[in-house]
Amino acid sequence: MPMVVAGLTGSIAMGKSTVAAMFATLGAPVFDADAAVEAVYAGEGALTIEQAFPGVSADGKIDKALLAKQVLGDRAALKRLEALVHPAVSAAQSAWIAKRLSEAHRSVILDVPLLLETGGDRSVDVVIVVSAPHTVQRMRALKRAAMTEAKLDAILSRQMSDSEKRRRAHAIIDTGGSLERTRRQAEQVLRAIGTLNGRVAGHT
Repeated sequence: MPMVVAGLTGSIAMGKSTVAAMFATLGAPVFDADAAVEAVYAGEGALTIEQAFPGVSADGKIDKALLAKQVLGDRAALKRLEALVHPAVSAAQSAWIAKRLSEAHRSVILDVPLLLETGGDRSVDVVIVVSAPHTVQRMRALKRAAMTEAKLDAILSRQMSDSEKRRRAHAIIDTGGSLERTRRQAEQVLRAIGTLNGRVAGHT
């Protein structure tokens, strides 16, 4: 049977990274889009980004805090940054999928924070959304280092609403309860994915 490619997404502080780790523990390979972005920031892409946004690099690597000051809240700047970063991440993702296919995996997970916002859902078989109550999300987010109400609101403004993500999901994992409850949901979703027929030939 063809390999199933599932896209995992969710807004900030919803617990997506926790769920991704659970999937990995359960045996599903996970592509980490954030890690791919970090590789761009630390590699050859750093020079290109520094040229587009002067003053955002240090020691040959992009300083995310300095970059955030230039792009958060500025949609035009964000689009320019995404135009530089997304092609490299997409290439890394395609290579990763090809590698997993050669290893004969039944299903794989693409952990992509802006999956729906960037149209990435069109190239996956299943969309899994990680969600939690709004109050839980804000409480978690504001516990993060250097996070403020203003910064959180700026981040949320560029993300699709949780309600819309839930509407477009094939599966929803609610992280508002205990870790064990979340883990059971992850197991159920992974089992369900395993019964599907993928369309890997469409992933390039």
